[in-house]
Formats: sequence, structure tokens, C-alpha cells
Amino acid sequence: MKINAKDKLLYMFIEAGEMADIIKKQGDESIMQDMPVREHFIEEMCDTLMYLNDVMLCYGISPEELEKVYLKKHEKNMKRW
Repeated sequence: MKINAKDKLLYMFIEAGEMADIIKKQGDESIMQDMPVREHFIEEMCDTLMYLNDVMLCYGISPEELEKVYLKKHEKNMKRW
């Protein structure tokens, strides 16, 4: 069974949900000061980023292409506020 970009994106959402669950159950202060909680949060963040990278690979999006569009979008958003 080949896993496609849609599947990778769904897995990414699951991992992001696990990050949100840590925030909900442990709180911001624990993430900042409790090293085991912080490490767990960062691990879930890494999982989320790995699946995002997989989606990029599925669509042939290079880090340079993402950076270019990100910076353009960031500049546009900064003018909105």
C-alpha cells in the first residue's frame, strides 16, 4: 500500500493534535520548565514537521521554494497588522 500526500497530511494533523494535547494537559509553564514534558512536546513537534516534510516531498516542494513563498507570505501578513 502506497501512502500518499493526503495520508501524510492526516498523520501530520494527528501529531499536531498530540502537541495540542500536551499544551492542554500540561500547560505552557510545564513545557517551558519541566524537561520531560518539554522533551515530549518537542518530540511531537518533530513528528509533525517530519510529516510536513513528507507532504512536501510528495509534491516536489523544495525547502528553497517553501522558504521563498514563506518569506513573501510573512511580509504580506506583517503589513496587515
